[in-house]
Amino acid sequence: MIKKAIGVFDSGLGGLTILKALRRALPHENLIYFGDSANVPYGSKSKQAVTRFSLDIVRFLESQGVKMIVVACNTASALALPTLRKQCRVPIIGVIEPGARKAVASTQNGRIAVLGTEGTVKSNAYAAAILKCNPRIHIKQQACPLFVPLVEENWTKKPAALLIAQDYLASVRKHRADTVILGCTHYPVLKKMIARVLGPEVTLVDSAQVVAQAVQNFLQKNHLQETAGKGKLTVYASDDPARFKRLAACLLADKITTVHLKKLNA
Repeated sequence: MIKKAIGVFDSGLGGLTILKALRRALPHENLIYFGDSANVPYGSKSKQAVTRFSLDIVRFLESQGVKMIVVACNTASALALPTLRKQCRVPIIGVIEPGARKAVASTQNGRIAVLGTEGTVKSNAYAAAILKCNPRIHIKQQACPLFVPLVEENWTKKPAALLIAQDYLASVRKHRADTVILGCTHYPVLKKMIARVLGPEVTLVDSAQVVAQAVQNFLQKNHLQETAGKGKLTVYASDDPARFKRLAACLLADKITTVHLKKLNA
């Protein structure tokens, strides 16, 4: 069981930020990443559609013999996680609860903002997780639907990206949040720009590090952590592997040599 891989999936490229953190924290683990590039973005889709896509991916990862699955997608964590846990045969970790706990521990003035997709914001999953930790926190949620396509199209350094960020983040500045959750795994790619708009006094919480720590804690607790050898990475995309491979280079320190095409069920 220890030798089996960890499965990781996202709607597209964003989950590579979590994959990068997992590779750094757990260098001996084999990892299988699935980017659902055919259906990105998840944030504007219905709960039923996101759950269907997520179930298809989970079943595929289970067929690869993984020992656990990381839902490296905030929208899928918000909308599909309960169903996935009911139907999956291996343990599943989402990104919302670890991020919420980190934000509550970080805030000094009790004001937290959540940046997310439309689906994540409408679900109120982050708000529920934050208030479960501390019911006195004041929360502002801001949907940022254009952030995902900016990352997927590699437009993060275009002037339009800064203008869009300034518009989205105006309400966050008005809320006077001192801690902001990057509630989508694509958003850390925009972290420098978001920090520039919000200022150095605001703490940005991205799920990558806290999720990697949560995975490591789970593996250690259950005696499943691999401690020898160099971990192998296998990558799948549901559409255009060549494009996925090219764009992934901006998110990972090293290039992905091969991306396999795996189409989901219609």
